[in-house]
Amino acid sequence: MKSVLFSRFFILLPWILIVIIMLDVDTRRPALPLTPRPYFSPYAGGRGGARPPLRRGGPGRGSERRNESGPPRAPPLPTIYAITPTYSRPVQKAELTRLANTFRQVAQLHWILVEDAAARSELVSRFLARAGLPCTHLHVPTPRRYKRPGLPRATEQRNAGLAWLRQRHRHQRAQPGVLFFADDDNTYSLELFQEMRTTRKVSVWPVGLVGGRRYERPLVENGKVVGWYTGWRADRPFAIDMAGFAVSLQVILSNPKAVFKRHGSQPGMQESDFLKQITTVEELEPKASNCTKVLISLVLPDHGEGRHCVATKGLPPLRSSSGTLGLRRLI
Repeated sequence: MKSVLFSRFFILLPWILIVIIMLDVDTRRPALPLTPRPYFSPYAGGRGGARPPLRRGGPGRGSERRNESGPPRAPPLPTIYAITPTYSRPVQKAELTRLANTFRQVAQLHWILVEDAAARSELVSRFLARAGLPCTHLHVPTPRRYKRPGLPRATEQRNAGLAWLRQRHRHQRAQPGVLFFADDDNTYSLELFQEMRTTRKVSVWPVGLVGGRRYERPLVENGKVVGWYTGWRADRPFAIDMAGFAVSLQVILSNPKAVFKRHGSQPGMQESDFLKQITTVEELEPKASNCTKVLISLVLPDHGEGRHCVATKGLPPLRSSSGTLGLRRLI
């Protein structure tokens, strides 16, 4: 009888030990909280309002990807193409340096520098290599017969810049861009580049120290150009200086035959003859607060070679039939 009891005891003993161990472990485990853990809503404010990370493959995976994509990208900044004719003279490097110092502060600008020469000069090549600007260096000589006094200058150089632009965008979709003609004897306010970058077709603005006056400008009424305040031939279709307008790149590409003409163009009419090929006065876009601010000025040469003057003090006030035309800013 005892042997039977001992045998049964030893059979049950392991199971008894297992039960004791399990009970001992459960009693040492901390009690579960009576209240459930709070759920932090992704839309809740205050502390702890951040959304918990979503598990891979779990609910809300699509939302997580949308959040990672961020806001939509801004449209690309239109490129400003500046065509600058230049020629050899004592002040050439000084004027190019002044221009480069301005262009270096303008985002997304490409400088097209065209020399009036049969070959690229070493001076300009070295200068551009150190300028730190996106640039294109071209050259084309002006025929000798067109160098007589009274004839338009820089015609071949501006046309070379236009041809380069059209060739560059010939086999590719043109990105947003604006073209203007930046002579190396001009000074610019940085505000002008912000203004011209929004050009849809052709934009215009005043120019200081031109035509023997303190400034010339388009006359604007109700946001439209209705006339011209100028010191020379107000009867011109576009009585404006070469420095007083910008053209959309798309307009240049859409009008491949629009160039500056030598034959059939009278002196002082190059701007008008060019603009007539691409726009009308009614389509012009006034900039610079409806053409009431001067943001660009020509540099007036003094009688001494190599000396320049941009002073405006002492000039008499200008008047039109409606009275004095005052501008908010004069460079």
